[in-house]
Amino acid sequence: MVLERVWKALLAIVVVAVIGLLVLQIGLVSPPWAEDRAEVRVLDGDTGDELATVDAEVADTPAERYTGLSDHGSLEDGDGMLFVHSSEDDRTYVMRDMEFDIDIVFIDAGGEITAIEGARAPEAGENGNDLEYEGRARWVLEVPREYANETGMDVGDEVRIEYE
Repeated sequence: MVLERVWKALLAIVVVAVIGLLVLQIGLVSPPWAEDRAEVRVLDGDTGDELATVDAEVADTPAERYTGLSDHGSLEDGDGMLFVHSSEDDRTYVMRDMEFDIDIVFIDAGGEITAIEGARAPEAGENGNDLEYEGRARWVLEVPREYANETGMDVGDEVRIEYE
């Protein structure tokens, strides 16, 4: 009887551990040791001069990418959010539940900016899902509106990402 209880307890522990690993593996939640910030440096594609350094929150799970900046009230210059995808593909970003305008910087697998979109927050009664911005990317960097222009970011510039 005692041996049966021990086996049942061990089986329950194994089942919980396997479920936990599966949840982490498919990206529903981030492990507590996961990188959650990155330093993103943008270099001029012609000269190599540094144009900007962004301290970015990292969104690397489906839940974090879905929420994005919609739970933020604003961004300061030099701050942003870096969306991390497992591979390069055509991406569409929307302004769901956003309260402020942003620049959306699409970055390919080689670290080159492929597109920069100025995205506006939805107006009262407007569906933010209808405000779509597209580009080819493995990473997508969101920064305050006009920050890309102010720093001189442009298509073809190089992006270097260092996770903290």
